[in-house]
Amino acid sequence: MGLINKIIPFKRGVIKEWVKKHPRKVLVSAILLLAYYFCLPKDLFVDPTATVIESKNGKLLGAMIADDGQWRFPEVDSVPFKFKTCIIQFEDAYFYRHPGFNPISMAKAVAANIKAGKSVRGGSTLTQQVIRLSRKGKKRTYWEKAIELVLATRLELRHTKEEIIGLYASHAPFGGNVVGLDVAAWRFFGLQAHQLSWAESATLAVLPNAPSLIYPGKNQGHLLQKRNRLLRKLFENGILDHTTYEMALLEKLPRKPYPLPKLAPHLVHYLARSHKGERITSTIDKNLQSNVNVILNKHYQNLKQNQVHNAAALVLDVHTRQVLAYIGNTPTDKDHQKDVDMVHAIRSTGSTLKPLLYAAMMDAGELLPDMLVPDVPTQIAGYRPENFNEDYSGAVEAKKALARSLNIPAVRLLQKYGLERFRDQLNAFHMKGIDKPADYYGLTLILGGAESNLWDLCKTYASMASTINHFNTSSSEYFDQEFTNPILIKGHTIDFGRKSTEKTIFDAGSIYLTFEAMKEVNRPQGNESWEFFDSSKEIAWKTGTSFGNKDAWAIGTTKDYVVGIWVGNADGEGRPNVTGVSSAAPILFDVFDVLPKSDWFEKPLDEFVSVEVCRNSGFLATKDCPKKTISIPDKNNYVEACKYHRMVLLDQQKQFRVNSSCADISSSYREPWFVLPPLMAFYYKKSHPTYKNLPPFKENCKNALEPTMEFIYPKNNAQISLTKNFEGNLNELVLNLAHTKPETSVYWYLDEKYLGQTNDFHELGILPTTGKHTIMAIDELGNEAKISIQVK
Repeated sequence: MGLINKIIPFKRGVIKEWVKKHPRKVLVSAILLLAYYFCLPKDLFVDPTATVIESKNGKLLGAMIADDGQWRFPEVDSVPFKFKTCIIQFEDAYFYRHPGFNPISMAKAVAANIKAGKSVRGGSTLTQQVIRLSRKGKKRTYWEKAIELVLATRLELRHTKEEIIGLYASHAPFGGNVVGLDVAAWRFFGLQAHQLSWAESATLAVLPNAPSLIYPGKNQGHLLQKRNRLLRKLFENGILDHTTYEMALLEKLPRKPYPLPKLAPHLVHYLARSHKGERITSTIDKNLQSNVNVILNKHYQNLKQNQVHNAAALVLDVHTRQVLAYIGNTPTDKDHQKDVDMVHAIRSTGSTLKPLLYAAMMDAGELLPDMLVPDVPTQIAGYRPENFNEDYSGAVEAKKALARSLNIPAVRLLQKYGLERFRDQLNAFHMKGIDKPADYYGLTLILGGAESNLWDLCKTYASMASTINHFNTSSSEYFDQEFTNPILIKGHTIDFGRKSTEKTIFDAGSIYLTFEAMKEVNRPQGNESWEFFDSSKEIAWKTGTSFGNKDAWAIGTTKDYVVGIWVGNADGEGRPNVTGVSSAAPILFDVFDVLPKSDWFEKPLDEFVSVEVCRNSGFLATKDCPKKTISIPDKNNYVEACKYHRMVLLDQQKQFRVNSSCADISSSYREPWFVLPPLMAFYYKKSHPTYKNLPPFKENCKNALEPTMEFIYPKNNAQISLTKNFEGNLNELVLNLAHTKPETSVYWYLDEKYLGQTNDFHELGILPTTGKHTIMAIDELGNEAKISIQVK
């Protein structure tokens, strides 16, 4: 130990002395060392790369070519064993034993080239070839070889052997505009690199040495010889057994390039906006993506017969908010905008916002599920909404109005709730396209007057579904960032925010009741599309159709999944019979059929209380109506008590109403009666045969208590000739009615078609066609007057 302590200071002294004597040598050495250290660029390769999108299991979904027109994928992390073995055996058998160059191979190459008088053999290692690939365009000179040798040794110091062979596999040329192993495997064999056989790996291993050999019809024999020589070497070195070797020799060479997968071309372009040139592992389920593509293509073949060329589909996982399938358009052509991504295209929302209004009113305590909503001819400030089927129900339960997507009840509910109030509430959903004030949309907001896209609508429905799930799986709590964007990149997670007992937008009970209404199947509207519905699956779903049949929507949700479908023409051309029910819903249910079955939502019990409502009207119960008990969200309730039940007095035979002026009240029967206003009753009883009009008063009672009315003009059975004015146009026939109480509202009908309403002054102008007509007037108390006329 003492000897060592003496030697170390001695050596230090010698070194110091030598440095003092040779300062120039030290300076030159330091400069050379620094030059050597920094001689290798930080990034060897700066070429643009393709944008590559893979499924969550690493399967290629699609790619977008690099900016320089080369199919060059981003660098790989690892090289498959078969290809790595083949390339080492073919190019550099001592790869794992040399420091970046092989002096023996170099000497042999120089000797062979001198003897032949030309370059017939190369002595470059794989490391040197990586350097040469990075210094593209340099002439193959001995000086360049020397530079490559120095850089190769520096590369060996900076990278591991596995990283070096990865650089080679990522940047080696494979013929044409194919660069790198991953692209070559797809283009020449239609496989991922790790799926290649020994023969396929050997073929690709010999190609960078002579990439022109791959062109179909050219030098196939030469390529086959090179491949088979390599396979022979693998066999002789004990890497392949005899059977594997013989089988490999039988494999044929590629004859034509394969196209890259195009399972999600619009997703590739969408992600390329923010991840250009990157390899992205997405959240897409490849099998589901393939299945939905097939479903969409099948329906597209039928849709295009009606000159409908575009459609889109989106599938979300409610729990993780991952996008599981993303189909931006059909496989149509450029003339029909095949490249337009309809998942993000802004389109009219149709009726898809109706569930939000239903949930908003339920959440505000201003609506009950069974509450009757008027469905009658309506005019509000000159706006006359119409139901899609141009019919009326008179009165309909709120939940059935939503399930049947009736327009008139939706407009009336929006007016009652408040247009500006609802418009402001929509801001919380962050839906692109809905960016104008309430006055711009008017009441058409709820019928498609607004615009948004499939992405945001599906996001909204998924957030509502997740609200229920989180409420039930937590201590009846909400997350303050529940309504957030879905994710497309694997590894990203949703931050739902902090838990709170305060609702985010709508409470879980209101959303649950909304979904309950949306899953109704037995709907009195008929068989519009319910034949597509598998009753074994409980799905809350909503369709929508924009004005002019330009957009057809269908969005459905279960506890686990949200599926959204849009159908139409990207250029905005409307087509007959393009509706959410007939065009989008069949696709929706076909997609749900390939998804795992989901259980229905658990009822968020902590959000509910029981209340009594009138059985017939759905309003809060009064003493005059038959009652039933329902569960509603626990909040201040602003729904009024039932106004559609009244207590009436009947005679002993229960045939007539009576009062104190014509009967002994003590011997009369008191009975609650369900009475709708005349206009609502007129349409309601057509689909409700059990609805009973109020019995008439006894003749000696009625005049004392009920107002009467009579036609002033025209009289019953009158013959009318319509005259022309100075412009040659027909003058209107003016109907005139007298009422004992003029302030009473009167509703007019021509041949049972509603004409309008009058108040105070009961006059109405009409232009009837030639022939016989029936004119009927009904006042708000149910009194009726009817005449017949003949128009000449």
